Amino acid sequence: MYGRNDYRGDEVSFEVIHKSSKRGSERRFMDESERRTTFVVDEVTNIVKESIENNIGSSSYVHTKVPQWTSTIVEQILNQLTKLGKPFKYIVTCVIMQKCGAGLHTASSCYWDNSTDGSCTVKWENKSMYFIVTVFGLAI
Repeated sequence: MYGRNDYRGDEVSFEVIHKSSKRGSERRFMDESERRTTFVVDEVTNIVKESIENNIGSSSYVHTKVPQWTSTIVEQILNQLTKLGKPFKYIVTCVIMQKCGAGLHTASSCYWDNSTDGSCTVKWENKSMYFIVTVFGLAI
């Protein structure tokens, strides 16, 4: 785990469970030109969180809605990332799991340029379900 952020609201929580971006995860000021060409984990995390909260909020898990939710969320995240106008190709994945006590393990591996490419995995939850969204940003 490269970093962790927690947010606790009344019914929902999220945490960044993995972030990988050489320049994007450093805690220093980036000038505007660098921000336009860097995978900024905090920026991506906010897009993911807002997309889930706007589409799901405090909804309860309904298995028939899961395909629609996953499709809507990944498309909305991808659209928002594209609007940033950064020189990246993006890959977005989304897993939705009902809270019922079962375990879930996920993993991903990439062969890329650590100085330009980045990724971010966000876990979001409410009372009835978990979301795990991973975004990969590959510099063009």
